[in-house]
Amino acid sequence: MHPYELRCLVQERHKDEVLILKRGSLYHATDGLHQLHFIAAMKTTRAGHRLERTVYRITAAGRRELTRRLRELIALPQREIPVFTAAVSYLLYLSPEDTIAQLETRARLLEQHVTRLADVLAVMTPRIGRINLIEAEHARALLQAELAWVRALVDDVRAGRLVWDPEALLAQVRAA
Repeated sequence: MHPYELRCLVQERHKDEVLILKRGSLYHATDGLHQLHFIAAMKTTRAGHRLERTVYRITAAGRRELTRRLRELIALPQREIPVFTAAVSYLLYLSPEDTIAQLETRARLLEQHVTRLADVLAVMTPRIGRINLIEAEHARALLQAELAWVRALVDDVRAGRLVWDPEALLAQVRAA
């Protein structure tokens, strides 16, 4: 495929629900893979006044690297810290009321995303098979877990189970 065709396939299969693809990023990735000899140009075509499109195929070296890297990514947990994780470490700088409002907004958006992924899975699984959508299942599971945690945190803030007073926190740290 050529990069534009690949991007269309990613969107058609809703892989863009779990991949962040910026405009032009596939062209940049393709160039890098080509320079590393992981893909090779098969043919270049031009339709009318459109730009030339180069169709690529994976090479034997590319298949070996794909297998090596995939094994590594599947087997070895990586330390991936989302921005949200960093942000919640600073909740003390918001009021409890503001924290509840922001977390409830997040919960609503998470619910919408979980629903959207469930819809994509329901439509696409019969068309392209579960194995091609396993990353969407994983993303949905992570979102569901985050949603449950956010709801529990809102409950804790509402019930006063979190110490919000900086002076009380300092006293607690000094006592420990």
